[in-house]
Amino acid sequence: MKKILLLCLLVVLGMGCGEKPKEKPMYTLFVGTYTNGDSEGIYSLQFNPENGSLDSLTLEAKIPNPSFLTISKDKQHLYAVQETANFDSLGGGVSAYKLNMGKLEFLNSMGTEGPGPCHVSLSGDGYLVVCNYSGGSVALYKLNEDGSFGDAPQIIDHKVLDTTKTSHAHMAQFTQEGLFVADLGLDAIKRYQLKGDEFVPGEQATLSFAEGAGPRHFTFTQNENLLYVINELNATISVFEKNADGTYEEIQVMETLDPDFDGNNACADIHLSADGKFLYGSNRGENTIVIFKVDGDSGKLNLVGRQDVHGNWPRNFSLDPTGEFLLVANKISSNVVVFKRDVEAGTLTYLSEIEVPNPICLEFLD
Repeated sequence: MKKILLLCLLVVLGMGCGEKPKEKPMYTLFVGTYTNGDSEGIYSLQFNPENGSLDSLTLEAKIPNPSFLTISKDKQHLYAVQETANFDSLGGGVSAYKLNMGKLEFLNSMGTEGPGPCHVSLSGDGYLVVCNYSGGSVALYKLNEDGSFGDAPQIIDHKVLDTTKTSHAHMAQFTQEGLFVADLGLDAIKRYQLKGDEFVPGEQATLSFAEGAGPRHFTFTQNENLLYVINELNATISVFEKNADGTYEEIQVMETLDPDFDGNNACADIHLSADGKFLYGSNRGENTIVIFKVDGDSGKLNLVGRQDVHGNWPRNFSLDPTGEFLLVANKISSNVVVFKRDVEAGTLTYLSEIEVPNPICLEFLD
């Protein structure tokens, strides 16, 4: 009888052990910076999704002004702009790195043929695009099989598109149908499609915004039926809906600032939660993250509130791979701040922060 009781006890204990939740893996967070202060280039941090802590700040690559980073979908490569005007005689540069056990191995660099490259993104099928903010142009590269740069890029010059405004290409993203480019100076998003070996204007070549809006960054829903654009200069978010013919039409514009805020502001970054239920945007000046709930039927936005960023000048921010945390890069105060995210309400709660010199861009390696 005792043996039977002991066996039952062992079975119960074994079942209890089997139900123990697995520990979440640590994630590497790469941080792009401006190097006109204490920073020397690209840094990494270790992020613990069990408690939201950050530690182990490490300089991974010495490079001037790596203000924007992107990691390939297969997690094999990282690319960084060099937001300068003197990489070569034509302007700034972009660098390719191989990721080896979370460490960066330099492959090569190329000029972007325009000053002030501020954004870089990948197509997933061998193309890379860089936006030259000061140069008012877009550089498109076909990558080699090893992830390095090969031939000179195709340059799309936005300066020739408008004789009264000054082009400032600020973000580009590949879609199922081609390429979208937000141009802050032209108050427009330009659309391109691949024909042969070159990108050419799409059938809906321009999405227009209010005069002086300054579209900066944007994000799509997973099916690309809705497009959300944060406008730097007039502190708004524009919502576009995709029509049956593939064109996009603006259906809503929402203010990002508290009506009582009285000061200078420049909106920066925008992200959707993975489930598409909440939209977040950063206000530099008011120093907040604005939070909207996304209507499940129309895609329109309803204000949830604003969260103080516990720092100065929130540039880029990122949701961690679990979706349970939101991290903010505060440029002027040189800190990265971690917030716990209520996945049901969308709200944010301050957890912790860590000093990082002049942080601009946060990119998780998951």
